[in-house]
Amino acid sequence: MRNLNILLSAGLLGGMSVTAAAEATAVSNLTLAAAVELALQDNPGLKSLRERWDAMRERPAQAGTLPNPMFTYSGMDAASGGDWPNTGEKRFMVQQEFSWFGKRALREGIAVKDALSMQWELDSMTREIVMMVKEDYFDLHAVQHVIAITREEEAVVRRMVKAAETMYATGERTQVDVLKAQAEITILKQKCLELLARENTLKAKLNTLFNRRADAPLGAAVTPPALAVVGNLDSFFALAATNRPEVQAAQTQIERYQLEKTLMAKEAMPDYKLGLEYRDIDASDNQVMFTVSVELPLRRTKYRAGVREAEKMRASSQAARAAAERQSALDVQDAAFKLQTARSTLELYRTELIPQAEARFSASEAGYRTGKVDFMDLLESERFLLNARMSYAMEKGSVGMQSARLERAIGTTLPANGAPGGEGK
Repeated sequence: MRNLNILLSAGLLGGMSVTAAAEATAVSNLTLAAAVELALQDNPGLKSLRERWDAMRERPAQAGTLPNPMFTYSGMDAASGGDWPNTGEKRFMVQQEFSWFGKRALREGIAVKDALSMQWELDSMTREIVMMVKEDYFDLHAVQHVIAITREEEAVVRRMVKAAETMYATGERTQVDVLKAQAEITILKQKCLELLARENTLKAKLNTLFNRRADAPLGAAVTPPALAVVGNLDSFFALAATNRPEVQAAQTQIERYQLEKTLMAKEAMPDYKLGLEYRDIDASDNQVMFTVSVELPLRRTKYRAGVREAEKMRASSQAARAAAERQSALDVQDAAFKLQTARSTLELYRTELIPQAEARFSASEAGYRTGKVDFMDLLESERFLLNARMSYAMEKGSVGMQSARLERAIGTTLPANGAPGGEGK
């Protein structure tokens, strides 16, 4: 029995260890796809708009349905000596109200356009949230990479400290070199603290987008930014005109107010009611009566005002569409140019600056060991290489962020152009 308890305890602990390991893995790694999915599922703003859209999709059925029929019962008898409530004449009437031909279809069409407008608003916010997630994610990926570079650089500076101490012990260098190298380690620690603070802020922003507490555990961003294809601006402008939800929303409003204008013109036409009445009369034969009630639309001023209002609102929507098209073109132009600049800068770091910085540092380190280079030159070479590597990592993040902004501008996803370029060491 004791052995069985030991085995059960060991199995339970083993299961807990596996669960803990799985949870740790889930916390330590966060892919871009998972981050976007979390935001789309749990973001409270999106949830609110999604529910409102679902609610508005129920309106067309309400607008296109006839009102409920009306049942009326009335009794008539002599004012004096009548047998109330069992009157001598009983009347039963059923009435159904009808709108003038085409009104119900127009009201239903307007409700459909209102629901579609809400759908475009939801689409716009969805794309905005996706862009924000990608921006923060790629910024986090860059910052975490820079933190790793900074920690790696500490080992390089410690190697410099050791070289300075060795040469100081042999009298070839002064103690000042050792102190400068040690101070450089302290500076790196300070940079690391600043980067950790920035990492914490970015994690808090992502958690907020995920509808989680700002301090919820969030691990490493493991998806590097892809080098998006920067195509022809004209094609991007065309994509924005087709896919941009703000443009589509304005177009939907144009169509909506055109329907409303037609409806307001028809409102001057009379609605009517059809009824069927059955009379139960004690002293004579029962009777059936058919009734028609017609509205008298005498006050046409409000209908003419409604038509003018719809015309003005349609003109406003047309202007809004033009403004949305101009804004989308500006966003495309700005994002495409910034993305191209970021990619060119990234390529410059990869092919020129980092190799140059590595060669300079290697030459300075060798020269310092042979006494041909002073420590400040070595230190400047190390700082130049560190800044180049850090800038390269941050520029990769900038490529990802600008790609996200361009995707938001054109309203669709950019194609990938292979894997990101190699990193300088």
